[in-house]
Amino acid sequence: MVQGQDSGREKADVPHPLTRFIEPESLELLTGTGADFIEQIGLDVIRDIVLDVLTGKNLRDSTEAITRRRLAALNLAMLSLFLRGSASSPDFVSALPRVASEMLARKGLPKSERWIAQWVLGLTDKAVQNVLRDDGTLYESYTEHYIEACNEMVDNHRKIYGELTGTLQLDTGAEAQIDWLFMAYLLNTIGSQTLTMRGSDKSLIGKLFEKLILGSLLSILGFQHVAPYQIGKGVFWLSSQEEKRESDATLLYDIGQGVRFDIGFIGRGNPEISLDKVTRFERETLIHGKPFYMATIILVDRIGRNSRIERMAEAINGSIVQMSATYWPQRVVEILKDTLGFAHELMSISQDDIEDYLREKLKTVPIENFLKNVRIVGPSEIEPVFPGEQDDVTEDDQIIE
Repeated sequence: MVQGQDSGREKADVPHPLTRFIEPESLELLTGTGADFIEQIGLDVIRDIVLDVLTGKNLRDSTEAITRRRLAALNLAMLSLFLRGSASSPDFVSALPRVASEMLARKGLPKSERWIAQWVLGLTDKAVQNVLRDDGTLYESYTEHYIEACNEMVDNHRKIYGELTGTLQLDTGAEAQIDWLFMAYLLNTIGSQTLTMRGSDKSLIGKLFEKLILGSLLSILGFQHVAPYQIGKGVFWLSSQEEKRESDATLLYDIGQGVRFDIGFIGRGNPEISLDKVTRFERETLIHGKPFYMATIILVDRIGRNSRIERMAEAINGSIVQMSATYWPQRVVEILKDTLGFAHELMSISQDDIEDYLREKLKTVPIENFLKNVRIVGPSEIEPVFPGEQDDVTEDDQIIE
């Protein structure tokens, strides 16, 4: 049973690791590949989201339900951790912060265990960077301050509201007595978990769907997905690393002719960010020693009023396409026609019929092939922000100035 307030420095007489109290299905939500994510969500749902974006809908609106499902599953997994852990040891909850601290002091801790141990202490990767300055020697002192703060709050609530009592029980027989300390630690854990997973999903969903949308669009247009730098006519690959910066997709249309694609579901920017996007690529490049003249197409969610980004793009033979525009893929075909002489039946499809057309074409797109090497990452593993980006930008502020 769970004891009340921590009254001493109990040693960690609790089984390791904490993940033993969480089912594998829940742990898979913390780590995996893009292909794993597709398997969990389902190809039909993924195709529906891709179709939404191809018809001008907001990616974040379309994927919010996925994030909510993951959060709900992990919230319940954290409750299970507390309940099953409490059933295994009468001192589980009171010893839990120091158990987590000892785990974090170890090197080579798997990411899933590291995250859960951090959450137990009310931390995230970013908080470790900012509060502890990535100094693992500070975990012990931080933990003691954390325990003290939680106990003070428990005392205050007991005086204001009285004792909190209750029982949680699984039909397996696992049982835990509930008190204020149990709830304080549990809710702090869930709060930190939510922050981590929100940040993780923002990166995960952006990276996943950048590839999915580009790969799907180019496949629908009849181009063949190949391994990076495989020269051919009408072929494309995803996420090539150029000398200056990364291009999200590279299309080789004909001998010496190609297009680089850059796509971004990013927050409110500024001219510096826009300049970076439209000046990162050279007009000519060598692929296996062969020269290619490369146009650039940049896909963004929206362009702000009075933005200079379109004029800047024209200066490098580039074009900007707003994905918030209805049926923006037709605009991409227009640019490919003007740039390469490419023609496609999509241009003759009426706006009333284009959604059905795209839905039918998406059925044969090999979506899973675009994500085999994509890894789910956490906030500390996300690429650095561009100069001028602010940490407090919200996901809803998807606009390029």
